[in-house]
Amino acid sequence: MINKINIGDLLTKGLIYLVSFWICVALITQGYFIYLNISGNTEKVGELRDSFQQKFDGNYSSDSRNIYYMEESEVWVESVTNQVKIGKLAGNRNLEFGVRNILEEYIQEAGYALSDNAGKKIKVEIVYLDVLTTKTNISVFHRDNAEVVIRLKGILYKDGKKVKEVMVEESSSEISISTLIVDGGGKFNQTSLSNALKKGCGQIITKLLG
Repeated sequence: MINKINIGDLLTKGLIYLVSFWICVALITQGYFIYLNISGNTEKVGELRDSFQQKFDGNYSSDSRNIYYMEESEVWVESVTNQVKIGKLAGNRNLEFGVRNILEEYIQEAGYALSDNAGKKIKVEIVYLDVLTTKTNISVFHRDNAEVVIRLKGILYKDGKKVKEVMVEESSSEISISTLIVDGGGKFNQTSLSNALKKGCGQIITKLLG
């Protein structure tokens, strides 16, 4: 019982001292501002007021000097490179552009802002992209299972230094059944390709920023 009372007294005294300290700081600060106004140094008063707002006002959270500023809230996709060596989409620039757009969409959905001045930057390489076709023939029926497989490598940089590197592989399949034996020739199905790209880009953002 005695220990409980002593601890309570200590906490109470500590709180009183803390409040007293902040009151003293506030009074000293107010007195300093009064002195500056009386002495005609209004320019200094304006500078201090602006500095205080930039530091503590939530409206200035985009300023790196503000206590609410979060560098992690800004990300930039530095580059997307198509490293695919074989197939119809090897070296395709439109594929790079499409992947970049999907990455940026996932970044924004995750609550990050896009800024080329961001401390965090992402580089992505499209390492592999191909369609794997499995055929099944039963009597006159023909079944194709065309699976688009994509492999992406993502690298996260912070202030110019590499901090994380991940590799993801995703796939999407399209099954078709027909009464004639049709050779698809390994062509890409647009829906499967789009789904594979979205799944791969989503995994890259989750693993790099999650």
